[in-house]
Amino acid sequence: MTLLTRLASDVQLMFRRPPRQQYAALCYRVSKKSGSLEVLLLTSRDTGRWVIPKGWPMDGKTSYEVAAREAYEEAGVRGTVESETIGCYHYPKVLKNGLKVTCKVQVYVLEVSTLAKNFKEKGERRTEWVSCEEAAKRVQESELSALFLLFKRRMADRLTQSMPEQIPAE
Repeated sequence: MTLLTRLASDVQLMFRRPPRQQYAALCYRVSKKSGSLEVLLLTSRDTGRWVIPKGWPMDGKTSYEVAAREAYEEAGVRGTVESETIGCYHYPKVLKNGLKVTCKVQVYVLEVSTLAKNFKEKGERRTEWVSCEEAAKRVQESELSALFLLFKRRMADRLTQSMPEQIPAE
């Protein structure tokens, strides 16, 4: 390794910033009509790509409280949010000043119980309830796709465990 190559590598490391932290909600419900698991996707305001509700840390709020608040502000959903993260994903974000940064997003599962008619960002985004497989196909971030599939497996395991065992008739 030449001295110049090593120096360039060291300078690059000096200016590399750690990822910016965000918190998100993976919102779900079980369809009353079909009994199938559905997750909520919404479009981003800037690019229109499919995402989940997410936002920056807030003073005085835990990470999972931030996730729940963003779900309400961006999609008008409320419910019970888990305090443990299901995982995280990374994505590149362009800030208002044009700077491109990597964001690390911790994801919390939120079981939706109510949908609001009016909320902060109504009309600024499209929302759609889809299967976990469809959500995994629509989002651009591969780590987020994997979280949808992990969540589907976790819910399938949970539903299997909660079903009573069949006792054979005599």
